[in-house]
Amino acid sequence: MSLPEIDLVVYPDECDAFGHLNQASFLSLFERARWEMLLRGPGMDVFTRAGSWPALRKTVIDYRAAAFPGDVLRFQQALTHHGRTSFTMRQTARRVQDDTLIASAEFVFVCIDRQGRPVPVPPNFGEYMHARRESTGNLQRLMVHGVNLAVEVLGEGPPVLFVHGYPLDRTMWRAQLDGLTGFRRIAPDLRGMGQSDAPDLGYGMNIYAADLAALLDALGIEEVILCGLSMGGYIIFELLRSWKPRVRGLVLMDTRAEADSPEARRGRDTAASLARERGAAAIAETMLPKLLAADTLTSQTEVVERVRGMITSTPVAGILGALAAM
Repeated sequence: MSLPEIDLVVYPDECDAFGHLNQASFLSLFERARWEMLLRGPGMDVFTRAGSWPALRKTVIDYRAAAFPGDVLRFQQALTHHGRTSFTMRQTARRVQDDTLIASAEFVFVCIDRQGRPVPVPPNFGEYMHARRESTGNLQRLMVHGVNLAVEVLGEGPPVLFVHGYPLDRTMWRAQLDGLTGFRRIAPDLRGMGQSDAPDLGYGMNIYAADLAALLDALGIEEVILCGLSMGGYIIFELLRSWKPRVRGLVLMDTRAEADSPEARRGRDTAASLARERGAAAIAETMLPKLLAADTLTSQTEVVERVRGMITSTPVAGILGALAAM
């Protein structure tokens, strides 16, 4: 099951004198999206049935772009913390017409009774928010650290975790996933890439590694062989540092253990500026000659277009996050 995305229309009475959706209305729309999400799941009375109420304790909103009357905003919700009496939700609002991120927000709630005393979060609410595991064929979607990751799992045998490079996705491993029989092959899209969620913040080698360790937990895997390409190798090094007892074997491809040189850091800064100004397509044009041999570029059109498609489909937030992480 997956949490529903909620589409809401911006109306003129929610806007200021300049025609922009105003800050107070943002709060109202975020709240309406939460209640609509519950309506489609356990019911809007999921808290009152348990004799509790979600009292808002803290709100942090990042306003990214303007919204105008008639815009349709798509709200996505994720539970990023679930305590005994409190929980934290992260919500994003994107304009449907052009997929522009309009705002993201984090809300901290404490469940209280009628006397204002903290009470446990209703079990039905937690079960609903955590039940985000979907499976379509070999593709699964698992909620990890508040981010929905897409992961392909095939076969039986010793598990091998394939960690893709920047700015690619799990499909770069297609030949290995199809041909490596006798192993349980696991290929996730890293946060910010492929079909996984792309938050605006929260990237780093330690974060990528923690995502993958939690992913293994969710799949019930204790020990694993790690295989990483380029940035995937950086992440594997972090997994090795923090979760060494779980690493059964290591395959490192086109990667290194040392930090960037000052020149390489300047190059990543330049790439980040290019991504902000011109998007993922511009990154593809600069990366293709680095990723593919000259002969491949001229004689293997299908390979070029496949790699180009991986890069151009990468959200800009994921590109910027990976560049900063590296």
